[in-house]
Amino acid sequence: MEKTIEDPPTSAVLLDHCHFSQVIFNSVEKFYIPGGDVTCRYTFTQHFIPRQKDWIGIFRVGWKTVREYYTFMWVTLPIDLNNKSAKQQEVQFKAYYLPKDDEYYQFCYVDQDGVVRGASIPFQFRPENEEDILVVTTQEELETLQSINKKLELKVKEQKDYWETELLQLKEQNQKMSTENEKMGIRVDQLQAQLSTQEKEMEKLVQGDQDKTEQLEHLKKENGHLFLSLTEQRKDQKKLEQTVEEMKQNETTAMKKQQELMDENFDLSRRLSEKKMICNALQREKERLEGENDLLKRENSRLLSYMGLDFNSLPYQVPTSDEGGAGQNPGLVYGNPYSGIQESSSPSQLSIKKCPICKADGICDHTLEQQQMQALCLNCPICDKIFPATEKQIFEDHVFCHSL
Repeated sequence: MEKTIEDPPTSAVLLDHCHFSQVIFNSVEKFYIPGGDVTCRYTFTQHFIPRQKDWIGIFRVGWKTVREYYTFMWVTLPIDLNNKSAKQQEVQFKAYYLPKDDEYYQFCYVDQDGVVRGASIPFQFRPENEEDILVVTTQEELETLQSINKKLELKVKEQKDYWETELLQLKEQNQKMSTENEKMGIRVDQLQAQLSTQEKEMEKLVQGDQDKTEQLEHLKKENGHLFLSLTEQRKDQKKLEQTVEEMKQNETTAMKKQQELMDENFDLSRRLSEKKMICNALQREKERLEGENDLLKRENSRLLSYMGLDFNSLPYQVPTSDEGGAGQNPGLVYGNPYSGIQESSSPSQLSIKKCPICKADGICDHTLEQQQMQALCLNCPICDKIFPATEKQIFEDHVFCHSL
């Protein structure tokens, strides 16, 4: 059943306790064409007073309680109930909310306490049949029918006046019998129609239960398939999360390794820079020592001339740098000029062929350091006595005494 946003007041009152004669439905058709709006006209009796929450519902014939309405409309309260025109009311049901089948339905007026105060004759929602259409074939028949129609109109008018009088009398009688009719049920023909309708509805309900059971089984199977699919998707999601976590760990490890390599590269660059600085310092020291060696050679020649000796006439000649540097003093790059004065008393200190530390031939970092240390002092070539570099004059006098 279709409902609006706000449900109307209902109750579980059974049919035999309802009061159907206090509201009378007028101009109810036997059938209404589907797809169009339906206007429901009704009249209040003299002793009935409508209230704000009263409503009119469309019920399928065979209903038992007012909760079984198909659709409903709220009742509009009249301004003045004493006015005769106010007794005549109507509501309009939109086509969208009307039933779509050809079952029998009826209008029911329900008050705000959920009690039925009036019910209409049954009607259907179906298109017109061919038997409901009047077909005129010839002009003669048309004229005959028109004359008959006039006579019938006169009779209808007479009957209408008569029935209006009868209707007024019946309304007066109806008002007197309203209290008795409240205790009566619906008419016998309506009960029979309701009984047959209920049997049809029961059959439909049984068939609907079977269909719903099959749909329920189908939904259970689909639910099982969906559950299995969801479980597999969760497993795949868990695997993806593990893979992402492993990739994050690998990325972290790679970043740490890259940082270590960058630190190591920075350390190597720093050490290389330091080595370059040391190498440049040693190169400058070497150039300085070579300059001092030249000065010592000139001083050596001056001392030999002072002693009256000729460098070429000495019994022991100091080898030059072209001969491999054999017999040189470790503290002098070009040898000691006094090493050949007395061969028998001078120690046989030849040039070092191999470094005692790194076993390298020729000059290395260790020999350069040793030469730097020896350049700070003066060593007697005869007695190996050591003099500070600041006592150069004393050193020369000491060497000269050996030659006396």
